[in-house]
Amino acid sequence: MKARPANNNPGKVTLELDRSDEPLMDAATRTVAKSPLKLKHILVPIDFSDCSKKALEYALPFAREHKAVITLLYVAEPGYGAGEYGGIDYARLEGSMKEEGERELAKIAEEQLHGEVSAVTLVRLGSPSREIIEAAESLPADLIVISTHGRTGLKHVLLGSVAEHVVQRAPCPVLVVREREREILVS
Repeated sequence: MKARPANNNPGKVTLELDRSDEPLMDAATRTVAKSPLKLKHILVPIDFSDCSKKALEYALPFAREHKAVITLLYVAEPGYGAGEYGGIDYARLEGSMKEEGERELAKIAEEQLHGEVSAVTLVRLGSPSREIIEAAESLPADLIVISTHGRTGLKHVLLGSVAEHVVQRAPCPVLVVREREREILVS
């Protein structure tokens, strides 16, 4: 490769190449390799705990890089039982749980996503692990980013682990974010 001043163009150069320079030119024109991951839709279950908000922090860089949509999912688990003075208006109770969930999800989307990525909010009523799996199937989600509170012992036996059930039954890969862990997010 030879470089010489360009004719009638001050500050410019002309490069003369021969066949031996082809590998250099090929390397110079190559673009950065794209990620082998193809993420279009990321599901992030939110229970409004700090731990679930941390899962959203992990999902955000994936969504930015892949221009993926994040679906924030809140599952309200109605506790059915008899009221102290008789029956409970379940329709009204479920309606208010859903409204409150929608309001809180919208607030989280605004505060944490700042419009940087496309976001959808979804509120469902039922068993959290079942509803998360069904939402992942119906979207369809390419990735679930879920938090776990890391319960062990008797609490784990009695309460179970939503994250564990989701990992076992999810139709797509699952990234589990623990409440206390070595951070890999760069601030």
